[in-house]
Amino acid sequence: MKKIIVACDSFKGCMTSSEANSAVASAVSDRCPDASVVSLPVSDGGDGMLEAFASALRAEKVRVCVHDPMMRRVTSCYGIAPDGTAVIEIAQAAGLTLVSSADRNPMVATSYGVGELIADAVRRGCRDFIVGLGGSATSDAGIGMLRALTDLLTRGGTIDDALQGQLKGCRFTLACDVRNPLCGPDGAVYVFALQKGATPEMLPQLDARARRFADFSARHFGYDRSAESGAGAAGGLGYAFMQYLGAAFRSGADYLLDLLGYEKLLSGAALVITGEGSSDRQTLMGKMPQRIMDRALAAKVPTVLLSGRVSGRKSLIKAGFADVVCINPDDCDLEEAMRKEVAKKRIAETAKAVIARIIMDKNEI
Repeated sequence: MKKIIVACDSFKGCMTSSEANSAVASAVSDRCPDASVVSLPVSDGGDGMLEAFASALRAEKVRVCVHDPMMRRVTSCYGIAPDGTAVIEIAQAAGLTLVSSADRNPMVATSYGVGELIADAVRRGCRDFIVGLGGSATSDAGIGMLRALTDLLTRGGTIDDALQGQLKGCRFTLACDVRNPLCGPDGAVYVFALQKGATPEMLPQLDARARRFADFSARHFGYDRSAESGAGAAGGLGYAFMQYLGAAFRSGADYLLDLLGYEKLLSGAALVITGEGSSDRQTLMGKMPQRIMDRALAAKVPTVLLSGRVSGRKSLIKAGFADVVCINPDDCDLEEAMRKEVAKKRIAETAKAVIARIIMDKNEI
């Protein structure tokens, strides 16, 4: 019996990692009933991070009422592992999907809800945190998060009181593959704010606001982490975590694969099937499918990439993917392709075709 590993990232706005995996795994089992299919929910720290890391750590989900980016009440989740480690996906409280297109405005959007999630976990005794940075609607450099921590963990005090009080001894690891600095042309604002609803006129204002906050913080602490790799992640939340909470960065993709024991799972595997919503040259800049493929390649296991859209297929093949297949027809309607049931059907049909071709060509599975 051959082993096939299915590890699809989320198809943003369409399918979660688990939904894509389930569709592919069912298709593989139908086409190759003797195969042992191992399904791994994955995320590089962005969309679906909570689900993937909670599954890897066997964390229990905790529901809590917090404020969304527009300061509206919303019920969010985070995870607590058996060893007390909290798993925080910032998009649960500050995510772009929580705000309609018409309401998106990073001049007013706040990361306050992220602080509420952390404060709740601290009150439950958590001292180690894994934080997924991705999919934020905010560009406030983490000011909102710090304000919430101050409001909830002190009695009329300051962030310094919180740091020396209930936050003392807390350790934060940021799971993220964004490596931009906080400010400047490559920073949080100029690279990411337009997709969060900013107008071109807002960009210099937002960048100046972040720079003023960084200058103030540098004077306060005597050091400045705003130019460090990752400070610009999630609208500057990366900066606030590093500057104020002493957080360390780890590649979200590598961190999760390590937790899953991916190398051990590759032993005896005949094929890895991964996937994502859109594949292009950015896939080869450390995104989850590349990390999955690199490790599989080292173990001499071929990796097939299934994607909703493919650009630069030759480069992806050259990088090491055994095959890269678009699940949608060339003339597909985008709105139709984004429908969950359509996407699940198409990825399943594509997976069946891939398995059938491999069986026919190589008779390996």
